[in-house]
Amino acid sequence: MLGFKFIKVDPSTYLIKYQNGKIVKEGAGLSMFYYAPSTSLVCVPVGSEDVHFMFSELTKDFQETTVQGQVTCTIEDVHALTSMLNYTLNAKGEYASEDPKKLPRRVLNLIQVSIREQLSQLNLKEALSSSEVMAKAVKECLKSSSAIKSLGVDINELSIVSVKPNKETARALEAETREVLLRQADEAVYLRRNAAIEQERVIKENELNTEIAMEDKKREIMERQLEAEKSEQEKRQQICEAEMAGDIVLQQQNAELVEVTVANKKKEAESKAYAVEAHLNAIAKSDPKIVEVLAMSGMNPAQLIASSFKELAENADKIGELNISPDLLKQIMKESHV
Repeated sequence: MLGFKFIKVDPSTYLIKYQNGKIVKEGAGLSMFYYAPSTSLVCVPVGSEDVHFMFSELTKDFQETTVQGQVTCTIEDVHALTSMLNYTLNAKGEYASEDPKKLPRRVLNLIQVSIREQLSQLNLKEALSSSEVMAKAVKECLKSSSAIKSLGVDINELSIVSVKPNKETARALEAETREVLLRQADEAVYLRRNAAIEQERVIKENELNTEIAMEDKKREIMERQLEAEKSEQEKRQQICEAEMAGDIVLQQQNAELVEVTVANKKKEAESKAYAVEAHLNAIAKSDPKIVEVLAMSGMNPAQLIASSFKELAENADKIGELNISPDLLKQIMKESHV
């Protein structure tokens, strides 16, 4: 009404009120009435903005790659930005020019130039594995860029999501990588087989060492048994020798005993023979009749009768007739049996 209007912006929007070419009021999140015919309003969003990008560039070895990422930036110097770009609102509350849309494009152009410079120093394989390093280098390049400073923009974060080659190159790399992986798999199988063979060899060697150790142990046990048997035989031989020595001593003692016994018996026999010879000499010097009478002194009646018959037989030529009764013979026979 009558040219007066009301405007209200959120806290993430910086509003500048110009009147007669001078700044009358400015700040973030303002609300005010203004007179449209003589007032210009400049509205700049100062909140962070995420801008996605995707560029196709060549690497050092002239391989086409696609770099995809995101940059987060904020307006740090509103006056520097508004001096470079037109953020003025028209009567409808819209931007009066296309300049606000140019800011992301300018930032992306600077990012593309920096990425192109980084890729020109890397070959394809290096580029595919250096996204983090590249993002860090591009961010530092932007922070030190005078163009970014003149726009009053601050780069908060920059990340490169992927670096991809074209389809043909990707298939070639996949084939190469596949061959490498297959070769590595073959090498792994080869190494595993070698390891298995080596383990088997170690096991066989351990078994052989165990058998050798067992044989050594058996030989040692056998040697000890032989030594024990030898020692036992030596002890038995010593015992036999001791027994033989004892037997020899005993036999010697027995021989000495026999000699002493024989000598004693010889002396006893000589003594008896001397006694008998003395008796015989005495008898020989005596009258036979006396000797006979002495011999008959201890005889029983039967023996006396027998002796009488003997004398009768010796003098049979002198006897004319001799009668012996049966009773006498019967008596003699009876006594002889008794």
